[in-house]
Amino acid sequence: MPMPIVRIFTGEDGESHFEDTEVALVPKDEANALSELCESHEVQFEETVSGGSFDWHNAPRRQYVVTLCGRLQFETRLGETHEIGPGDVLLAEDTTGAGHRWKLIDDNPWRRLYVHLEPE
Repeated sequence: MPMPIVRIFTGEDGESHFEDTEVALVPKDEANALSELCESHEVQFEETVSGGSFDWHNAPRRQYVVTLCGRLQFETRLGETHEIGPGDVLLAEDTTGAGHRWKLIDDNPWRRLYVHLEPE
């Protein structure tokens, strides 16, 4: 039973792209399954008010972004889009290249948890 993850990364063309991927989970017991451990650097929470957006940028570091509340749309400069909502996990790896932008598309704030996989 894998856990779905949306990955945003810089391709060989220097552009950001989306990829649906997953993390493998191994049964622990009848009711639980676990992934392998993943080293992380630090954890941070952030909230953006309803209606917020962030123009073109790159991820500051490799990081997981776990959406707790809010619905938003990510977009690449090539026009690729991906919607993210509560419970979704994004692996941001486009630390170079053309970057991406996002905007909130519902009436909620965007509350999220960053799991920094490396220092900035």
